[in-house]
Amino acid sequence: MAASASEHKTGARPGGQFIDRFVYWFGAALALAHVYFNVIATLPELWIAAIHFAGFGLICLLLTPPLRRGRHGTLYLAIDLVLAVALGLAALHVILAEVPLAARGFDYGTLDYIAGFALIFLAMELSRRATGPVIPILIIIALSYVAWWGRYVGGVLHFPGLSLEVVLLRGSYGDEGMFGLVAQISSSFVFMFVLFGAFLVRSGGGEFIVDLARAAAGRVTGGPGLAAVIASALTGMVSGSAVANTVSTGVITIPLMKRAGFPPRFAAGVEAAASTGGQLMPPVMGAGAFVMATYTQISYLTIIAVSFLPALLYFLGIAFYVRIQAKKSGLHIDDADTPRLGTVLRSGGLPFLIPIGVLVGLLVWGFTPSYAAGYAIVAVIGASWLTPKRMGPRAIIDALALGARNMVTTAVLLVAIGLVVNAVATTGLGNSFALMIADWSGDSLIVALILVAAASLVLGMGLPVTASYVVLATLSAPALYDLITRAELIEVLASGAVPEAARAIFALAVPDVSLGAPMSTGAAAELLALMPPEMSGMLRDSLLSPALLTTALLSAHMIVFWLSQDSNVTPPVCLTAFAAAAIAETPPMRTGLVAWKIAKSLYAIPVLFAYTPFLSGDFAVALEVFVFACLGIYALTGAIEGHLERALNWPFRMACAALGVSLLWPLAWPWHAAAAVAVLTILAWNVKMAREH
Repeated sequence: MAASASEHKTGARPGGQFIDRFVYWFGAALALAHVYFNVIATLPELWIAAIHFAGFGLICLLLTPPLRRGRHGTLYLAIDLVLAVALGLAALHVILAEVPLAARGFDYGTLDYIAGFALIFLAMELSRRATGPVIPILIIIALSYVAWWGRYVGGVLHFPGLSLEVVLLRGSYGDEGMFGLVAQISSSFVFMFVLFGAFLVRSGGGEFIVDLARAAAGRVTGGPGLAAVIASALTGMVSGSAVANTVSTGVITIPLMKRAGFPPRFAAGVEAAASTGGQLMPPVMGAGAFVMATYTQISYLTIIAVSFLPALLYFLGIAFYVRIQAKKSGLHIDDADTPRLGTVLRSGGLPFLIPIGVLVGLLVWGFTPSYAAGYAIVAVIGASWLTPKRMGPRAIIDALALGARNMVTTAVLLVAIGLVVNAVATTGLGNSFALMIADWSGDSLIVALILVAAASLVLGMGLPVTASYVVLATLSAPALYDLITRAELIEVLASGAVPEAARAIFALAVPDVSLGAPMSTGAAAELLALMPPEMSGMLRDSLLSPALLTTALLSAHMIVFWLSQDSNVTPPVCLTAFAAAAIAETPPMRTGLVAWKIAKSLYAIPVLFAYTPFLSGDFAVALEVFVFACLGIYALTGAIEGHLERALNWPFRMACAALGVSLLWPLAWPWHAAAAVAVLTILAWNVKMAREH
């Protein structure tokens, strides 16, 4: 997210140096204003969201020329300045017109229409400059569906349509509109954590993290690659941006991997895949975690608590790839430039652990994420005075400017995507899509997972992570939630332990059916199918415990969140892979494909969310799932690569593939234990053969 705006050289435009200085000081002021909004002030959320969009939209206009190729002369700069003025005036109009508009019954006047159309146009233009044409196309499709062509569609997708006035009103002032919930999340939680990461980087914490990773892993086989994995994981804890993660750690780790003998494309792919995992690593987890907490009304602390083991599993999956590639290539340990762990710890880096501890501690204590991030920023400044790189006024201003610059793309996209979310919420398209998924999947959860994964793959080819998650969560999370809870409902019905309240609901929908006696799961499924969709929610609430429902809802959203991460590594729009390819000097598209293969756990681990209690909050149960899944992913990696400690023949590759799948599938404990023993036996034999040869 961070690099997309900076990829364009402002020096290619007239007044490039002046623009750079303006963006620097304006960005610092904008960041400081956001700190004031989130920590001190109590301004209306609409005002903050409008200022948020106008401010970051201005920076986007100045940093990203309208055309990616060609000359950017004075005319283009003049057009951008006109657009900047229009953006500021339109945002100001939304703020000032809210009360008068409500007083006259939301009857739109000429200025309201002009401001509404201007905001929609600018949202599309800014998102086009930031990431390409996909989001503008989605906005056009969504708004035209609401206002026009939805009435001509039959079936569950039919929508009678709304007037242009209502479309504009909902787009600007609706809870799911441009300045609604998603924009408010962007201006508060997301920005504060991005700013925290910028302060940590500017204070020298980023260098300490990379050195720590190199010291921890640099002296084992594949050490530079493992160092990249560890550095990306640690950086991801405070960054929240996969692109920023790639740029900050990749400039060190990719050359180290190339020098150690890893193929350049593989080195770039490892860095891109590992940096993608940075958005899965608590406590920050990118913008998606905050959107998830708001959508589900599940506490942010709960989300980050259950996310640690899955994130660790993902990074272990990449580490397996690195180890196997090192063994396949016959790479030797070269520790000449690897720092010693003691030296790194004595170099003054330990104080950087203080702000991370402050952040996590305040979250656990019950502070809101915005307040926790604000105090953590102060802790970064204080901790820097315990290191050789003390942050003075200039360094603080640098960090503020860096945080604003890193936020540009995210801010623009989250505001723009609000138009799509508003259309989905207005039309009830999410419920329709859920019914379609249930119909296409035949009520099969695994088929639904494949359908959502395919949708995520397609969206990921054009949308960045957060936008992909918001769209997918709005459309498919309800369907996944229904299917996950459906299995639990069938179990309860089959057991015969149906409470009186649930029997009353059944009596309304299916009066001729008697409940209370055990039945087969098939009969229970047929009985459940007789329930009208509008009564299924009532039945679910009466039969299942609140804790189980919460876990199911979290699992559904976490599945979508993980699948949406493939946007970082899925060509043709894979900003993380492109950033890594630029450092490694490799073909961007091919690098994206390599990164996509290495990041295969993005598709495997969601299966655990759907079928196992991995996110239940019970650490012992989650740890059991983790251990078996760890062996399963290792076996699958060996099967894909045809190598563990040494080459595998085809019978052993097939055996590893079967064992890997069985360890990831929800089987009884004895079956998992037997499969784990089989994997370890194959590994022991493979190690023995490697030593003999």
